[in-house]
Amino acid sequence: MTRALVLRPEPGNARTCAALAAAGIAPVAVPLFEAVPLAWSPPDPVAYDALLLTSAQAVRLAGDGLARLAGLPVIAVGGATADVARAAGLDVAIVGNGDAAAAVARAGAFPRLLHLAGREHVAQPGVATITVYASEPLPVPSDALAAAIDGVAMLHSARAAARFALLTNDLPRGRVRIAALSPAIAAAAGSGWACVIVAGQPNDRALIDAIAAPD
Repeated sequence: MTRALVLRPEPGNARTCAALAAAGIAPVAVPLFEAVPLAWSPPDPVAYDALLLTSAQAVRLAGDGLARLAGLPVIAVGGATADVARAAGLDVAIVGNGDAAAAVARAGAFPRLLHLAGREHVAQPGVATITVYASEPLPVPSDALAAAIDGVAMLHSARAAARFALLTNDLPRGRVRIAALSPAIAAAAGSGWACVIVAGQPNDRALIDAIAAPD
């Protein structure tokens, strides 16, 4: 059975582990970061046409300030983010396929976007941004990542890819496969891996399908 390291923060880590198990892949949860809320002040909503949400963490961790912006429609980067936004009582107008730039490009009817983002976000041209959460590094036991040997490490962000590469300097890369949501994320992990798998679409389902596909 294929073994896959899941490095993303909770609560996404547990969801990915469950999806892997359902696909016949053995999950190993080793979150590299923990998402934590940051203090922020909501602006006047009349200055904006819609909210851009590129992570469900922004909804979960925005706190009471989100209520002031709840009247704005939401441009969600993907289905998982849209589901969390709807559960929070927000009106989702557009759901993307996991690519933030593509979601912004579809939002022409909402020219004044406000991005509720993580501290380590990718800026979108012409989009105002407020940082509402941060992903802080978690301590990782020295032997935890050894499970990647003869397995595959799932990389959901460039930051996770870079930290994984740093933490696994002593592992034999020729015996470790990596699976990334995008070519840019794969590139952030560097070279020398046994195999590099890239999802056909930038979402968790496509990443798991790519891992499960026969060689």
